[in-house]
Amino acid sequence: MVENRAKIAILAVLCILCIPVLFQPPSPSMASSTIFDDPALDEIQQSSTDDTIGKNLIIRIQHKDSGPLTSNFSRVQTLLEIEQHALDGDDERFTFDSSKVYIHRLETPFSSWNSAFESSNKSMSNASSWSDVLQPENEDGWCGQDASVDEQSALQVTLLLLPKQSNLGVACPQYAGASASQPPQSNEILWLIWLDGEQKPVDWSELITWCDKLSSNSDYEFEPAGINILFEEAGVIAIEDLSFILPAGFALLVLFLCVFLRSVKIASITLGSVGLVLVAEIGLLAVFGRNFSVIDAIAIPIIMGVAVDGAFWYTSSTKSREEVRRMLLLATCTTVAAVSLAMISEIKIQRGLALVMVLGIIMDWFVTRFVLEDIYMNSRTSNALKNDNLKLGLSLNWLWPVVLLLLTAIALTAPEGVEVLDIHQFMPEDDPALDELEELREKYVIASSTIAYIVVDIESQDTDLVQPLSIFYNNLAQHPSIIAYDTGFTQHRMVLGLPSSSPADGIDIDQYLQQSSNSLFMSDSRLSENGQTTGVIVLAVIDGEDADAAYGFSNDVNDLLEEHGLEGEVGGDLLTGIKVAKSFESTRILQILFAGLMIFLVAWVVTGSYQQGIQIAIGSIAVGIAVDGLASHLGGRGVNTAPAVLLGMGFAADYLSHASEPHSLTRSDFSARWRAAITSAALFILISFSDFPPAKDTGQLLTFAIFISVILATVLSLKSSSYQSLVSEIFSDEKNLQQQE
Repeated sequence: MVENRAKIAILAVLCILCIPVLFQPPSPSMASSTIFDDPALDEIQQSSTDDTIGKNLIIRIQHKDSGPLTSNFSRVQTLLEIEQHALDGDDERFTFDSSKVYIHRLETPFSSWNSAFESSNKSMSNASSWSDVLQPENEDGWCGQDASVDEQSALQVTLLLLPKQSNLGVACPQYAGASASQPPQSNEILWLIWLDGEQKPVDWSELITWCDKLSSNSDYEFEPAGINILFEEAGVIAIEDLSFILPAGFALLVLFLCVFLRSVKIASITLGSVGLVLVAEIGLLAVFGRNFSVIDAIAIPIIMGVAVDGAFWYTSSTKSREEVRRMLLLATCTTVAAVSLAMISEIKIQRGLALVMVLGIIMDWFVTRFVLEDIYMNSRTSNALKNDNLKLGLSLNWLWPVVLLLLTAIALTAPEGVEVLDIHQFMPEDDPALDELEELREKYVIASSTIAYIVVDIESQDTDLVQPLSIFYNNLAQHPSIIAYDTGFTQHRMVLGLPSSSPADGIDIDQYLQQSSNSLFMSDSRLSENGQTTGVIVLAVIDGEDADAAYGFSNDVNDLLEEHGLEGEVGGDLLTGIKVAKSFESTRILQILFAGLMIFLVAWVVTGSYQQGIQIAIGSIAVGIAVDGLASHLGGRGVNTAPAVLLGMGFAADYLSHASEPHSLTRSDFSARWRAAITSAALFILISFSDFPPAKDTGQLLTFAIFISVILATVLSLKSSSYQSLVSEIFSDEKNLQQQE
């Protein structure tokens, strides 16, 4: 009676945890902020008054006839009107009519040009042709020494939001072929847009809907583009995969459990408990305010695959209830020990995925042990209780070292190197969006470049660091990685945030910053707390096509900060992705070895046998380095393959835990091990057909990992069985000798 009450209480708690999911279903996101930690951007988001930094999206615009755009004044005015209607919301054809997202900021070439002309008392809105605003000519254009702030901003926008080979016209007549009497010439332009909403992260897919609306209601093609929108598309691909894999995975588990266990009742109970655990886990995470990312969702089918282990061992093996309890506890502890190592990783997606897997595995073990155990034991067939020992005619102890050597050979023959963590790791290789991105990068500086965010710590009243900060800023501008435009007379460096002029003696940072002007990417370079300046933001536009150069730039900036006695952080999506990849490359083997050490310690504590712990640890390390090598052989070792390596070690520890104890080899135990592995592998094979690369890579690697693990465990069981047979013979001889005496 007491046990039944405890079971009911456990089920009631799980059902209560499911309630938050009913009221607030998870909405997995794929923003870069969910992938890795960026200390510089984190500090900007916490302390900057400009909440648009790093959140811009790109819209690519051209006329439907692909003809001239900027030189056709009527088309320019039409786009200016569309822009204004979108911001004012006074024309249903162009309004951003989303209930949860709104336009926070919109920057376009034409509005910037209009501001530049207005600084010279001219107006594009009131003009009927280009000549009305271009006459009289501004011989130096917007890149001259006497250019106004608005004209300098218009030059910057022209360089970044028009194709690279465009004739700059009045923007900079000093360029070859340009003239102050002509507007910039281009058949297409870019808009930069910042979206915001109450729910974070903001649903960027709303931009796609709005662009489709603008295209259908005008003579222009509006197309979302750029890295940020591709992350959103990657999230859509992942969710579509998940919507197929989850029901298909449940169907596969039903099929295999029914066939192998020959009981629809046990199959239904097992899958019902797995579903309850998964929903309860999501609800528990929601209670603690943790956002459920797209990467986290990969853990769901993995937990489903792990969860069937107990059903097979309880119902199909010849082991006693206590033996299965001890074996599953050991398997759970060693698996958790391996996977939990990722929870202290510097990579956010690894930490999140590990947390979801560890929590799911523990919750499933708890339900199996305290709720389902009696049901499983009562369903045991009579065959499972028979003594069905397997008799081996010869010793197979040599197989263990041979298999370990083969796994080591896979690791030793694998290519070196780690892929940079960027959008290519999250989009299918043949996705047309990647080709469009490459085309965009070829045409536009803003698409082929990346922004480095440099946060420098300096307080309002600190006058001693203002001069070193100015020198740092000007020295930084000379770095060869920073994009610069050289007309032959003037040079425009893409370094933003501080005045280029030297500060006067004795002024503080606030007085110094008053001399700087707003830029396309940032309206305020201050970091503040309680109204007091705590730091400044410097943006550097660098080449985004050369990962090694970008990594070198990051290191050089840190050295430059130290040289000038300044403290700060360097960040940005590409730079952080490169640093994460470099860090992973230098520590991946240490991670595997440390995971092996964790497995050894846990196995030793649970079993009380250091020899058994060593066997499990050695086998797990061999599987870990083999899976890591396979990741490189199959298409590229990367940060997103690291969790699969640790989880593969967890599977190895799981199966080796079953096989490491000295025991008699039975057909039922052999069958339970392989049926559990095949059932889990079927689910992982299904995942390997995903379009979402992290899920696909994980499915492929886990399929190999589980088969390698079960083969290694089978070999170890043969070795352990041989040892048990030898011990039995020794004790049998001693018993016979005592009887004779």
